[in-house]
Amino acid sequence: MTNMANEIREIAERILPLDEEAMRAAQARLDSLTKPPGSLGKLEAAAAQAAGVTGEAMPDLSRKAVIVMAGDHGVCEEGVSAFPAEVTPQMVLNFLSGGAAVNVLARHAGADVVCVDVGVNADLSHPRLISRKIRRGTANMARGPAMSREEAIAAIRVGYDVVAELAEAGTRVFATGEMGIGNTTPSAAILIALGGLTPEQAVGRGTGIDDERLLHKQRVVERALAVNGADPADPLDVLAKLGGLEIAGLVGVILGAAAHRSLVVVDGFISSAAALVAARLAPACTPYMLASHLSLEQGHRSMLETIGLSPMIHMDMRLGEGTGAVLAFHFLDAAANIMREMATFESAGVSQG
Repeated sequence: MTNMANEIREIAERILPLDEEAMRAAQARLDSLTKPPGSLGKLEAAAAQAAGVTGEAMPDLSRKAVIVMAGDHGVCEEGVSAFPAEVTPQMVLNFLSGGAAVNVLARHAGADVVCVDVGVNADLSHPRLISRKIRRGTANMARGPAMSREEAIAAIRVGYDVVAELAEAGTRVFATGEMGIGNTTPSAAILIALGGLTPEQAVGRGTGIDDERLLHKQRVVERALAVNGADPADPLDVLAKLGGLEIAGLVGVILGAAAHRSLVVVDGFISSAAALVAARLAPACTPYMLASHLSLEQGHRSMLETIGLSPMIHMDMRLGEGTGAVLAFHFLDAAANIMREMATFESAGVSQG
């Protein structure tokens, strides 16, 4: 266990501060363009952040990928989802065949979809599937730890390694995606444990459960918290006892993106649970994150505020898969195009205020 924990510590130590010189150069470029300073708001902030992340004033952000981590959850035994657990492997095959919402949106954004089986409770085989199964789903967190500390760390390593391989091949921007029926339940538990919220504040409707099942879901989360006694000062303990394999995988994606000086666009509630754990494990990774959208899932706003992130867009979405993050890719493209194509006051002969 000590060696594996040291491995996570070593990953965290690879994450460097943003490049302030590149950010100053990007800001100088933005301020020279034919517009009032700061008038493009979050587009300008994203352009400056991308410069700091990559160390280049005008980086090429055209190579983008959404990494969809997939895993099942033992807590589904408690009836917390409107959909049966069998949907997880079925949807993984849908991703791989290109038929899911994230596939459609990724094609439109010119991004790759990379699907990783880190913990699906089924035997899956497909030429495009990255199979890195740690175990066949988590245990029921309402009755004991969802997984061991070693399994959580191994899943983090899966996400890190996938990013490392893609970054080596030229990918500069990553988005977090996930698939796992029942995964809003562990995400809410993580938010309560690390963010200090109550079940009433953190537990939402997920796939669309009714009022009665929502109350039941809150009680299940309360039971999981009581049974496991996760230590909020130890994010790995919280992740192992209350999390999911795909959530742990996304922690690795976020840490890996930061370690490889790549921007990571965070999707909705489940992805933000991973972002919260990653931020607690390695605070230096937070400046590498860009929050894509505000999910309708209860607790997401508080999750982002706890991390210190502000969403770019508000679309009333709650699908997951990485859909909101992929939509935000268009805004990154817009920011990059502004930097490269917009005239300066000098080049356009426009008087500067």
